[in-house]
Amino acid sequence: MTRLRLYFEILGIAFNRFLVHDAWAIASHIALSVLTSLFPFLILLTALASLLGTGPLADEAADLMLEAWPREVAEPLAREVHRILTGRRSDVLTLGLALALYFSSSGVESLRVGLNRAYGVRETRAWWLTRLESIAFVIGGALVMLALAFLVVLGPLIWRFAVRALPALRAFGDVADLLRLGVATLVIVIGLIGAHKLVPAGRRSFLSILPGVGVTLVLWLLGGIGFGWYLEFYPGSYASTYGGLATAMVALIFLYTLGAIFLYGGELNGAISIVKRRRWRKEDETVVFDDSPKES
Repeated sequence: MTRLRLYFEILGIAFNRFLVHDAWAIASHIALSVLTSLFPFLILLTALASLLGTGPLADEAADLMLEAWPREVAEPLAREVHRILTGRRSDVLTLGLALALYFSSSGVESLRVGLNRAYGVRETRAWWLTRLESIAFVIGGALVMLALAFLVVLGPLIWRFAVRALPALRAFGDVADLLRLGVATLVIVIGLIGAHKLVPAGRRSFLSILPGVGVTLVLWLLGGIGFGWYLEFYPGSYASTYGGLATAMVALIFLYTLGAIFLYGGELNGAISIVKRRRWRKEDETVVFDDSPKES
């Protein structure tokens, strides 16, 4: 019972910190930054794929990014994404590439603001240094996406060879879908761990960030299911309100929800560290006096 009370206390502290740190406002900043940086990032992805001679992988990587999104949100975005990614984009290899890098790094900077508040740390590095770090994260993320997309493309080929060698594997014919879902999940997990570990100032152990990452994954899953259910049963609600901007607003509100959950995960990690410090302080202040006679 005491442990259960402790868990509820941690959840309450995390929610209070969420409100005090203006996380709702920062979540809207994250949503807008991610949405505006999504297409520059995909343009950068296409440029890198073209340089590596693997242009079609950019489309596959874009599909992987949207794989875990609710279908009602992902499909309209996917149509626009494929329209932008059609053809070889050599124009982004000069000034356009620099602009795409800068604007796509804004999404990382918005995460930095929220996580710094969640973990109670202040950024002491120069703004240009943190921006360069964000750009490095974007380039690294693009290369990881291309590598994972290559594995997804290569997966069916490997599966066909495996089925030829072991015909009994034919019964597991849905392995391609499982592979795509597994890779999409892996992208999310790697992204969350990397964000909590590397983006904010200071250093945190791997174990200290796991509670927030786990809660974020669970709440993202429930939020995605709930948001998809709402759009499925009330398909015209956003169109009647926002008209031609419905697609953008659906994506923005969905990202706003994800941003708020993400920040709560960070606040949860911060709350756990606060509770641990309190308990350590109490243990340090406790002095036990033993007046029992000692044997000589």
